[in-house]
Amino acid sequence: MADASVVHSLWTTAAEAPQKIPAPDIEYGQLAPTLIVLGAAIVGVLVEAFLPRRSRYYTQLMVSLTGLAAAFAAVVGLAAGGYSDTKSRIAAMGAVAVDGPALFLQGTILLVSLVAVFTFAERRLEPAAHGKEVDSFAPSAAATPGGPAEQDAVKAGFTTTEVFPMLLFAVGGMLIFPAANDLLTLFVALEVFSLPLYILCALARRQRLLSQESAMKYFLLGAFSSAFLLFGIALIYGYAGTVTYSGIADVVDGTAREITPALAGTMGNDVLLLIGGAMVLMGLLFKVGAVPFHMWTPDVYQGAPTPVTGFMAAATKVAAFGALLRLLYVVLPGMRWDWRPVMWGVAIITMLVGAIVAVTQTDVKRLLAYSSIAHAGFILAGVIAATPDGVSSVLFYLAAYSFVTLGAFAVVTLVRDAGGEATHLSKWAGLGRRSPLVAAVFAVFLLAFAGIPLTSGFSGKFAVFKAAAEGGAGALVVVGVISSAIAAFFYIRVIVLMFFQEPKPEGPTVAVPSPMTMAAIAIGVAVTVVLGVAPQYFLDLAGQAGVFVR
Repeated sequence: MADASVVHSLWTTAAEAPQKIPAPDIEYGQLAPTLIVLGAAIVGVLVEAFLPRRSRYYTQLMVSLTGLAAAFAAVVGLAAGGYSDTKSRIAAMGAVAVDGPALFLQGTILLVSLVAVFTFAERRLEPAAHGKEVDSFAPSAAATPGGPAEQDAVKAGFTTTEVFPMLLFAVGGMLIFPAANDLLTLFVALEVFSLPLYILCALARRQRLLSQESAMKYFLLGAFSSAFLLFGIALIYGYAGTVTYSGIADVVDGTAREITPALAGTMGNDVLLLIGGAMVLMGLLFKVGAVPFHMWTPDVYQGAPTPVTGFMAAATKVAAFGALLRLLYVVLPGMRWDWRPVMWGVAIITMLVGAIVAVTQTDVKRLLAYSSIAHAGFILAGVIAATPDGVSSVLFYLAAYSFVTLGAFAVVTLVRDAGGEATHLSKWAGLGRRSPLVAAVFAVFLLAFAGIPLTSGFSGKFAVFKAAAEGGAGALVVVGVISSAIAAFFYIRVIVLMFFQEPKPEGPTVAVPSPMTMAAIAIGVAVTVVLGVAPQYFLDLAGQAGVFVR
């Protein structure tokens, strides 16, 4: 009986003083850039729900631009406050890193997204629908292509202003992706930015079926890559008993502080680590568009609305390479001998396939897609260097490349015929005589892609190849130079086509855009020239930002 009363008193004491769940300790100031963007996205959703249709467009535009500009100001504030070097730290209970690479990449993503909003908001290129200006996006996204509901929406002059909050949600995910400091945060960020992109790819006003097909391909292949990533995370967790980057790195190096019997049993099982690491890498290489995980790129770039293609080509690469760098340099530096040979192979095949297959393309958007695959290979050369210079050269290349890409796709939106954008290369013949300024601007972007001196492309390639050569990957540089020479052929072929061929009488016209698209193209040209002529300040900035926090 006494025993029963003791047990009862213990039980009541336990009930009176329950175990307190610790409240999460969140550094809101250091997470401000992401929180501002996601807050603006939520405001955008409320605008769609409560504002009348006629006033949504301008409100969404103001919310998007204000949110992105405020987030960029927050990034600059954090960098100025020393969080890029001396004060760099792990925030949000170990989930997010606030350090140089994270802030540099977040700043790049926000600037690219700001320029992308200008192209999203363009309303002068499409012919007015029943007296109302319309944009590149479907009048009623949920309507069957060509069906009565869509025809009614076209007659009413409807536009899909939901694209602005979706862009902001995608940007929010992209900001967390390169800063994620544990594998679960990495996965959540991947899904947060992928799902809006799947939807945005399906929203083209013209060629609805092609657009929906591209979104379907992207969604299915993206789901596969997410599954690989998640399975890899599970295997790495099984190996290391933790999902935090520093915890996994300690187990890989053999310097883990507490080794439990369960951990001791799995630590010796390198198969879990090797297969898990390979699967996580596959998920990230898919987002980067590296061969052999590149099959979605040309179809999606061709089918998606061109403003979305430009945004996706520029911003997704920045976010994905940031995550890849952090994974290889923070989590798996102890496995360098295992991952470097594999990445060598991926980089070589990516450069060569991207450059060689691009030569056969007849569509401008597909050509730029294969060009982006080749550039993924060039950037991987910097990743493989596995040195501080490698990190800073990759950061610089990403910043330079993203603005060239955005500008090039903005130019593609201007060349139009009766069916919408004229993307077939034969229609670009003689464009330099019909519209010298547009052809000259496009030529600047093509020369930057080719890596011609005095453009940002040359500075970026030189930095990446120099880092790779110093990191002992000289053979990779040779393959890179050969690939660049092959790539230069098809870029210069387009320039020859524009300037040295007679324009066809039934050729396309060059639409006069609003000041917003003009601004996007002008910013692209300015960044391309400035980073080509005077890159040193920005190379130094990337160098200062090249140290990861552990």
